[in-house]
Amino acid sequence: MALELSTAGILVKWAVEATAGTRPTTDYATIRGVKSIPEYNPTPNNLDATDLSAIEWKWSIPGLKDPGGALGLTVNDYAAFRADWSAMLTAYKTAKADGKGLWVEYMIPDLTDGADTSPKKQSYFYPAIPSELGFNGAEVDSVLENVAYFMPNGAPVWAEQSTAS
Repeated sequence: MALELSTAGILVKWAVEATAGTRPTTDYATIRGVKSIPEYNPTPNNLDATDLSAIEWKWSIPGLKDPGGALGLTVNDYAAFRADWSAMLTAYKTAKADGKGLWVEYMIPDLTDGADTSPKKQSYFYPAIPSELGFNGAEVDSVLENVAYFMPNGAPVWAEQSTAS
């Protein structure tokens, strides 16, 4: 029997590299107010490998994977979120000046690697460049929301969840 998981409790976290080019495993900070996370499931480009001898079928080989551009997280736009985003931008700019990057973690409660012995909780990580916030508009009788963007700039990885700092 399958045990489906809920999206309740998913956290979006970030950390800067202690060593350039190495994904951090600790000291991730949570971004509060995230309401939705977009799909990030890069698919390979299809490269047509059909030659002139083909008379019925074309065939392809996988090309480069494309994450599809910036990933927009829908967030509640309030003071705590803005403080978190501002702290992240400041830390990223300092890290970038030192040749280091920023990593994003989607921490999913209770998702494990499925190992028969000592399953490890899993998260989805990717290196990214955060963007400054814009204004997402407003409507009558609504929660003020914004879209906060990360530009993936490296390969994503499923790995053991980060530990608390």
